[in-house]
Amino acid sequence: MVPFYQLMTKNEKFEMAEVAAAQSTEALKVTSIKSLAESPALNSVPSAYGFTINPNDEADPNDPEFAIPIVDMSLLTSGSPEQRSKIIHDLVKICQEWGFFIAINHGVPESLMKAMIETCHGFFSLPDEEKNEFKSGNDVLEMFKYGTSYNLALDKFLLWRDFFKVRVHPEFYSLYKPACFSEVSMEFSKRAREVALEITRAISESLGLEPNYIHNAMNMDRGIQMLAANYYPPCPRPEHAIGIPHHTDHGLVTLLIQNEMKGLQVEHNGKWLTVDGPPNGFFVNLADQMQILTNGKYKSVMHRATVNNKATRISIAIPHGPSVDTVVAPAPELLEKEGQAPKYLAMNYKEYIQLQQSGKNYMKSTFDHIRV
Repeated sequence: MVPFYQLMTKNEKFEMAEVAAAQSTEALKVTSIKSLAESPALNSVPSAYGFTINPNDEADPNDPEFAIPIVDMSLLTSGSPEQRSKIIHDLVKICQEWGFFIAINHGVPESLMKAMIETCHGFFSLPDEEKNEFKSGNDVLEMFKYGTSYNLALDKFLLWRDFFKVRVHPEFYSLYKPACFSEVSMEFSKRAREVALEITRAISESLGLEPNYIHNAMNMDRGIQMLAANYYPPCPRPEHAIGIPHHTDHGLVTLLIQNEMKGLQVEHNGKWLTVDGPPNGFFVNLADQMQILTNGKYKSVMHRATVNNKATRISIAIPHGPSVDTVVAPAPELLEKEGQAPKYLAMNYKEYIQLQQSGKNYMKSTFDHIRV
């Protein structure tokens, strides 16, 4: 496929470059991507946001190889012993080959999930000056944080999204706008945590360990849980921008919900697959500390967020990790059981996050720095 840019005439390219340069300057002045996207003059992607997605890298969603695994949580919590055993057996292959699945029948009311999305939408609809009250530094573990791109000092391109993050465990913090945010986010965070802990119990069993092994070894009673909302407004040329580039998550397991717009892509067998699922499902991805703990047996999935030119997408990610002072290393019980040497160095969770966020790891895998 010939890139769109190569099909343009010389004059068209020059005019596009002029417009992009002018809009790039303006892009750096705006305080949110929402404001930029709603600008009447916007008809292309400012060069500061330029990012090219190769359509040849995308998977055919109709190919059975890319059928996303689905886990019925009710069979884990209230099924027969045989049904629970089968789900745990299935998790081995899912965690090894995908590091990702869709959780259904998890017990969190769909009405609560929708209320959480609407409440986050309410925050992003506030005037920029009100949202800017929540801006802070670059520490990912701060009580709350609002912004657009990750780090303007590091970013080689800007992201087509606004976001906020709130720490909800072990201490619960909340935005004070909009008025209903605290009540909704507290209940949603609590219910999502119950799902995440049930998943870690099942994963422990799938590894041949005690159900509470991961919970205890990772000090999850004091574990970090965040609530992170992303706002992706329509983009005039979605093939030339990105919501969040490819990355893996730090932590153990991340749950994610979204409104009716698709955009999450996961990498599987070298291809990018756009995730679709039921509106009341949780997208579940394994994260870096799970891969380290399992000595690479289970996969921290690479994923990204694309944008569209039709409607706003809102996603809410709920990462769950160890306590900040937990030293994460391959589980000795697994190494002995499988006769393996550790593939990763032991590292304090907070130090790992700081390493991941540092300039030396920009758009790179943090695993490169901790492999034995």
